Amino acid sequence: MDPAPKPDAVCEGGDMDCGSGLLLLIREAMQPLRAGGVLEVRSRETSVKEDLPAWCRMVGHEMPAVRAGDSGSTSYFIRKKSADDGLKADLEKARGFEWPVRVRWTGGMQAKAYARNHAFAVGQPASFETSDAAPAALEFLLASLGGCLAVGFQWRASRKGLEVRNLEVSLRAKADNILVFLGVEDAGHPGLSSLEVTLYADADGEDEDLRAVWEDTVKRSPVAQTLLRGVPVKTTLRRS
Repeated sequence: MDPAPKPDAVCEGGDMDCGSGLLLLIREAMQPLRAGGVLEVRSRETSVKEDLPAWCRMVGHEMPAVRAGDSGSTSYFIRKKSADDGLKADLEKARGFEWPVRVRWTGGMQAKAYARNHAFAVGQPASFETSDAAPAALEFLLASLGGCLAVGFQWRASRKGLEVRNLEVSLRAKADNILVFLGVEDAGHPGLSSLEVTLYADADGEDEDLRAVWEDTVKRSPVAQTLLRGVPVKTTLRRS
């Protein structure tokens, strides 16, 4: 490694390992440092030798030097990443990210979906009953669109300094011919033929301000734009 750089701050880690509070101390110590600033971390815990370099690689910091110190202590020199480097890495990660979801049939007209750290029941594709054990798949589609627009609108309004006190997204959808799904008819298709979305908002700002935020929200909504653009879907069957 290169010669040890002069540290801008020192963090005494003692016998803590990375999983028992050391990383928290390091984050707090690095917070006031400028981009490119160096933090010297002193530790007597042997596992830090492997864990700390791995953490630095993961978050984007550099470790230009490691030096053995007195009384069994080791000094790890960490150079803080620049904000631009971190942003570039985050943008590249976001650009290529894929959202994996798995759905397992659980019996009857029920399935269970697994997405990241969430699991939720999914009912039949479309239901006409007043109540069911789980929402229909079409209802999840509409809820996904409504949730994306509601949260997106509030976030974009707040960025413009417009306080949102209450908001609700109302969605009404109609299928082209749901009887195709039921196997009763073949004419038409079971997909949606119309979808109306209305936002009710109690918020600051003039009507034109809120209308501009709403239009921008729809324009930048991943779910709305997927529906509006008709994303190509590739389907494959594999025996398990």
